[in-house]
Amino acid sequence: MDSYQFLLDFAIILLSTKVLGLVTKKFQMPQVVGALLAGLVLGPAVLGLIKETDFIHNTAEVGVIVLMFCAGMETDIQELKKSGKASFIIALIGVIVPLIGGFAVAYFFNRPGVIDSDASCSIFLQNMFIGVILTATSVSISVETLKELGKLKTRSGNAILGAAIIDDILGIIALTIITSMADTSVNIAVILLKIVGFFVFAAVVGFVVVKGVDKLGKNREKGMHRHVIWAFALCLLLSYVAETVFGVADITGAFIAGLIISCTKRSNYLAAKFDVLSYAYLSPIFFASIGLKVELPSMNAQIILFSVILIVVAVLTKVVGCGLGAKMCHYLNYQSIRIGVGMISRGEVALIVASKGTAVGLLGTNFLGPVVLVVIVTTIITPILLKIVFKKGGPADPSTTPLTENYEVLGKLRSGEAPEIDN
Repeated sequence: MDSYQFLLDFAIILLSTKVLGLVTKKFQMPQVVGALLAGLVLGPAVLGLIKETDFIHNTAEVGVIVLMFCAGMETDIQELKKSGKASFIIALIGVIVPLIGGFAVAYFFNRPGVIDSDASCSIFLQNMFIGVILTATSVSISVETLKELGKLKTRSGNAILGAAIIDDILGIIALTIITSMADTSVNIAVILLKIVGFFVFAAVVGFVVVKGVDKLGKNREKGMHRHVIWAFALCLLLSYVAETVFGVADITGAFIAGLIISCTKRSNYLAAKFDVLSYAYLSPIFFASIGLKVELPSMNAQIILFSVILIVVAVLTKVVGCGLGAKMCHYLNYQSIRIGVGMISRGEVALIVASKGTAVGLLGTNFLGPVVLVVIVTTIITPILLKIVFKKGGPADPSTTPLTENYEVLGKLRSGEAPEIDN
């Protein structure tokens, strides 16, 4: 009978994420907050009703892959190209500022008599690694929230997406550098070469797929369901190759696959199909699984104080760092704040980074609890803060609003409606 336990677990997860999602919606919060709370309540941190099994973990991994695939398909690639340089600057400063902030907090607490560490590496490397953990960004939380709010295709939404993808790359580089200092078998030059190789590979695959699909599918409207199969296969293959061959996050591969599909003539049809799959099954499992991972260890007063300060620093450094980068790239004040808030969530990314650091002696057990709290708090408050900062639309920016949208706005104005204009 135990072999069928996953059916009951999935039913409980789907129902609880929906119920709590509706509850949070009643309180004017995004439904993704409810899904995150459902996993937290059901998991070992509160009730302990459900434990994360390998099957739940693997299903959740497919869930975040499909989520990022859908985000890629719904991304305005022309706007993403225009924000490419800005996204890099936003991501770069959004990595540097949290790195410095995390190191500074760890410097004052990670010492004998304050918080004792059982990590095997030098204290300097341990402090640097806590900074590296704070550089992480869980783009999946922001993506789901932006989709729910209908703001994924705004100028701010595109900047968050682009910066978060680049943030993942910079995070990989930062993690590789710090682990190479603790483990001499890691070669930073090889890692950088692999990252460049992945984007070259993705560009070639994208060119072949777009040209091939448009040529083969010309004047063929029958058998549209077949395109769902090859599109999903492309998503999974690019995710696999990114992670196993090039050492890039699988969600980056999924997002690139979505961008490739967005350049084909059937992107709208495919996006609609995968949205249903994601909403009805995969996304609830993924968001609940984040809460299922959380186990709160016992902590003394010093560790609790460190946790509180680390959480505050984690939030402020992303808002200030990414917001400053956005201002440098001539984004308006309200857009800069939105971009900064959209990069706050650390989510499962920080947990993965922390686990890798623990394996090579960069993170002591006393510091794992504060990292878990950072993940919980930033994951839950990001959708809430995004809802707040996106609640009021900013002034129109004709230089970034597509011409067709301008015509739609004018039409609504003539009909007496007052549309919210957001870029």
